This record gives sequence, C-alpha cells and structure tokens, in this order.
Amino acid sequence: MKLDYLYHPYPSQRNTVFAKKGMVATSQPLAAQAGLEILQKGGNAIDAAIATAAALTVVEPTSNGIGGDAFALVWVKDKLHGLNASGPAPNAISIDDLKAKGFEKMPTHGVIPVTVPGVPSAWAALAEKFGKLPLKETLAPAIRLAEEGYPISPTLGKYWNLAYNRFKEIFQGEEYKPWFDTFAPNGKVPQIGEIWLSKGHAATLRSIAETNAESFYRGELADKISQFMEEHDGYLRKEDLARFYPEWVDPISVSYKGYDVWEIPPNGQGLVALMALNIAKGFDLTEKDSVDTYHKHIEAMKLAFTDGKAFITEEKEMPHTVSELLSEEYAALRRELIGEHAITPEPLSPPKGGTVYLAAADEEGNMISYIQSNYMGFGSGIVIPGTGIGLQNRGHDFSLDPTHPNALKPGKRTYHTIIPGFLTKDNKPVGPFGVMGGYMQPQGHFQVITNTIDFHLNPQAALDAPRWQWMEGKKILVEPHFPNYLAQALARRGHEIQTATDYGHFGRGQIIWRDEETGALIGGTESRTDGAIASW
Repeated sequence: MKLDYLYHPYPSQRNTVFAKKGMVATSQPLAAQAGLEILQKGGNAIDAAIATAAALTVVEPTSNGIGGDAFALVWVKDKLHGLNASGPAPNAISIDDLKAKGFEKMPTHGVIPVTVPGVPSAWAALAEKFGKLPLKETLAPAIRLAEEGYPISPTLGKYWNLAYNRFKEIFQGEEYKPWFDTFAPNGKVPQIGEIWLSKGHAATLRSIAETNAESFYRGELADKISQFMEEHDGYLRKEDLARFYPEWVDPISVSYKGYDVWEIPPNGQGLVALMALNIAKGFDLTEKDSVDTYHKHIEAMKLAFTDGKAFITEEKEMPHTVSELLSEEYAALRRELIGEHAITPEPLSPPKGGTVYLAAADEEGNMISYIQSNYMGFGSGIVIPGTGIGLQNRGHDFSLDPTHPNALKPGKRTYHTIIPGFLTKDNKPVGPFGVMGGYMQPQGHFQVITNTIDFHLNPQAALDAPRWQWMEGKKILVEPHFPNYLAQALARRGHEIQTATDYGHFGRGQIIWRDEETGALIGGTESRTDGAIASW
C-alpha cells in the first residue's frame, strides 16, 4: 500500500498527557521511549534526558548530532542548575587569517565554521553530577538504535530529502564525501518508513559510553577529528578538544506576572526572551486573539531581539551587563517606543547600572530542560569518516568585524541560538519548556510563556497555538493557519505580514508542568513534527 505520510487534509487534535512516575517529551517517539526505558530501569530524569539526547543523535540527525553543542537547566533538590556545553572557536583561527584567504564573512558550511563540540561533554557532566546510572547504561538504547536500525519517521524523512537535494548541488569538495557515505549511501537517502542504521555511529557512542566521553576529547575520537580537520585545512585540533570542559552556570531570570522565567546566561540568546517578557509585562493584555495583543507582543520581541543581536556574545565581552539589559528602567525605555503602528527597531544602549529539545521529569521531583544542536540541520556538512560524527557549523555566527561584540577570536564562544527554558513560582518548580529552531527559539519561549501565564492555555494548547516569527525590520512570518482577520489587522498597523506555506519555520516545542497539589506530571508535545511523550 502506497501512502503519503506528509499529506494531512484534516485538522487533528492532541490531548494533554498526564503521568505520575515519569515523563519524557521530545520530537521523536523512539528517543522519548529510550528515555522512558532508562526511567523504568531505575534512572532519574537526568539519566532519561541523557538517553533521549543520545538517541536523538541517531533518530534525528537532520537536527542534531554528536558533534554539536548542548545546554541544560536542571532542577534537583530545590535548586535550579545551568549547564553551558557550547564549545569555543579553535585556537588557530583568526579574523586576519580568514580575510587573508578571501573571506569577508564566516562561511556556512565546511571545515572553517566548526567549533569545539560540547554534546558528549554535556552527557558526561550531567551523569557525573546528577545521574544515577553510568553512560554505559544510559547510552545503550541509542547504541541499539544505531546498530539495529529504525524506520524513518515522516518529518525526519522530509528534511533528510531536502538536505540531500541541496547538498548534492553545493557540496563539491572531497571533505564532504563522508557526509554522503554516511547519510546517503549509494547515492540514496532513506525514505519515510525505510530502515536506516549506522554502525559507525554505534561504535562512537559505545566509545563515549565506555570512557565517559574522554575518547572524544582526549582519546581515539579526538585523534580522528583532528586528523581529518588537518587533512582538509580546518582549524580544529586535538589540543582544542583536550582543553575543553563544559561550564556550570547560574541561570538568569525575570519575574513575569507572579512567575519566574529562567534561561541560561549569555553566550546564549535566552536573554532575548527575558528582555521581551520584561517589556511585555508592562501591558495589561487579557485577550489572546486580539490585534492589540499580537501587535504589542511582536513589537516587544523585535526590540529585544534587535538589542540581543547587537550585544550578546561571551558574557565577559558584552558591552552591557545582563542586569542592565534586564533592568526595569531599560524595559520601560523600550516599552515607550511601542505605539499603534509597527516600527523599524534600532539597538538601544541601556542606562549604566535546524536543534532538538527534550524535557524530562521523575517522581522524585527532578526535572530537566535540555537542548542540543548541530545549528543548521546537518551542521557544517563535515562528517568524520566511519564515526557518524557530524560536526556543527556554530562558528557561522561569528562576525569578521573586529569591532563587533561577537567578533571571532581564538578560544571564544559565539552568540548561541539554542536555549532551554524553565518556569518556577514561589521558588517551586512548575517545569521545563523549550522551543527549538534557530532564531525562532526566544520567540517561541515568549509565545509559550504568554500563552500559559496570560491566557491560561494547557501545555498542548500553548504549543498548538498559531505562531509568528519576526524576521527583520517590519517583516513578520505567520503560520498557514494563523487567522487571516488578525493578519489583515496587523498589516493595517504597518506590519509586513507573510504567510508561510508550511510549519518548518516555527520551531518545535515540548512542555512538562508539575501539578503542585497532586504531583501529577502534565505534558504537551509538538504537533509540527514527529513529537511524542513517553510516560508511566
């Protein structure tokens, strides 16, 4: 029987999922089940997140991989912890060297935008600090999926085909051959429902599990990465890998209408979501599907984003501090600019003063918000032969303007798009949330939080609600099912509205809330992808 798994002529509805003992929500059912398997074997939410994250590198390689970066917000024993596992630029790279080679901006693909991957270090750090089980056990489901294979899910198949058709046109160098050998063997990508496996991926995961990720940074895998990069005139070397360790950080937050919304501090763009919420909380908006609500939310987001793009980089190199950018005085200055019509935003200095996402929770009260990414789809297009390691292209976001805050420097971390979120109230956890998808992420965080707090939508409805994305200037992209009457009304206020033909631009989210009275876990997953919640 020949069926079209991407043809959906009828609207569908997901219900919110409830569970008592544990829950894992992510963009791929097999990955969610990997996390549930670990929970049922005695692991906690952190172990489940590691298992799910490792499985996602296998079952959703179009969005993430072993060679990407990761961030996490972890609630354990009445405290929220932050993990920044984003790697820096190689020590040998420089603006002068790239300009001497003819580059005016950072390239998108190839060996040059590759930065030190942080994903394996995140798994090891989380397991060591909070896990109950060793990596040998938590990575076992992912190893099995890579070794035995799995059927390609609909959204995965769609983006795998799109990537292949693009890459075969633009990837001409010898350095890209391992990508085709790994992800398009014999010149063919796996189709929806077909079985795909990667023995090299399994072997790499096994090596990471057996060495607690040491092989990736200071062992055999580091040697393979360094050798390949050197052979193809890349900058990343074993010395860069060897000196890298992830960083435990203090999360940052704003108070929003009785709740505290938490993000990872810069170099991540979670600050943008907090700045937008800080601006928006000054408005009394009670009706969700109102042009005034959408207009003010859009204006708040684009003002915050404009400042974020101008100022965010490594925190120690930012021209303004996080506290300045999150001050009430600064939010008020930005709020004053929001009138009846759309504006073209410009950065304002304050007064002195693609990714995959998963959420997991267990009955002990542990909760984790976790995100990892290769940045743009398959990342740089660079795969280390025989390993399944696809390297990220995170360095693409560096500026080659030496006066820009996010200017490329050896050993520096770039502005980072991937961000986990967490919500608390009165110093108690409500739960993890996230929306992946490049520059959509802080916009997705903003929309999910306002849907939840301002308009009292349940987790599934908060995710299903039509999304918008500010692109630049006055240009706003809206989803295909965004109400036309609102789009027309926004256009009359000066917004340049464009309606997307599909849902790929608007991110993929997950939410798990905990009911304080009953202890029940309440989950919503993404209807725009192969989203799933595994629970018991």
